[in-house]
Amino acid sequence: MKIWFAFVLVCATAPTAVAETVDVWFGTHTPRSGSSRGIYHASLEVPSGKWGDVSLAAEIKDCGFLTLHPSGRTLYSTGQRDGSPSVTAFRIEGGNGTAKLHHLGSVETGAGGAAHLSASRDGRALLSAQYGSGTTTLYALADDGSIDRRVSVHRHADLLDQAGSRVVPKRQNAPHAHWTGTSPDDRFAFVPDLGMDKVVIYRLDTEKPELVHHGFGICPPGSGPRHMKFSPDGDQIYVLNELTLSVTAFDYDVTTGEMEPFQTVPTLTESTKAQENFNSAAEIRVHPSGRFLYASNRGHDSITAFAVQDGGKISVVEVEPIRGSWPRNFNLDPSGRLLIAAGRDSHTAAAFSVDEQTGALTYLRQTAQVPSPICVLFRRTPPATDQNAAAGKRSR
Repeated sequence: MKIWFAFVLVCATAPTAVAETVDVWFGTHTPRSGSSRGIYHASLEVPSGKWGDVSLAAEIKDCGFLTLHPSGRTLYSTGQRDGSPSVTAFRIEGGNGTAKLHHLGSVETGAGGAAHLSASRDGRALLSAQYGSGTTTLYALADDGSIDRRVSVHRHADLLDQAGSRVVPKRQNAPHAHWTGTSPDDRFAFVPDLGMDKVVIYRLDTEKPELVHHGFGICPPGSGPRHMKFSPDGDQIYVLNELTLSVTAFDYDVTTGEMEPFQTVPTLTESTKAQENFNSAAEIRVHPSGRFLYASNRGHDSITAFAVQDGGKISVVEVEPIRGSWPRNFNLDPSGRLLIAAGRDSHTAAAFSVDEQTGALTYLRQTAQVPSPICVLFRRTPPATDQNAAAGKRSR
């Protein structure tokens, strides 16, 4: 009897995973002969990885990359409006798997199609990176999250006498801005440039708003920096190098805005890379706990998981197939329990659980059909009491 009572007590008090439904948005590739028509939406159950219906949320051409206003109530997209390369804002209505998009307006980039965009952490400014022209564009945001105006366009070619590093012919003959983001305190903006083998650093004033060139983060020659992420504590920066399929870790000085490299680790072994006709790294994510790091490998069609050690150094845990083709993008849900890997060429979004102890990935056999996905964006429904957070209030 005592043994049975103990068993019942343990079962009753054991922790259980709380299920929740989150909204997932997909930016897609929209070629003329393709099936995609714009931004798609799906609901996802966490932690089971079970998908709800996938539906078209907004028709927009070349809506590759998406980002959210910090309030969680406005979504921004790259793409074209009326035939012009632009960034577009949408108000998100509803949530918990039933969210809809309402078009708020578009503003031209002034420098060709944008490869990436991001909102400042205080919700006052928007940034976009234009790969083809090697430029960074700054926009002012209105109180409601809509795009008020384009403020300035910054040419990376104006920053150096020799614009491209020219280490890799054709890919590095000119600047190619590939990602934008801000420091945790919004004092600096960062733009990895694949053609320059540098991360361009700007001083950012979100009140005006204004960008002023500040310096560079130096990546290995011929590496082709593509995307980057801060550690949760803001002490390290991790830059994903597209051309060499590697991650360069930097120490970040919050006072000066400078980044100092201390380690570069390949995502795949040289023998593995040699087995494929074409390999390139695409996306990098840091787990919310800060204990793990992930990077995607196109061609090899896999995700490399890293463990983050004391001091920010990283080591490879495993390389996991995505069960799809061409993982241009992937993302972790806000709780860090799931990783969703988008296969652009397989038209899939596959769910993996994340081991909270090791960071290893396990395929859950839950895959949604999404046309040509190249961006995965999670959103939890903001609480009703949070309506003034980040968007309405302008206090510091």
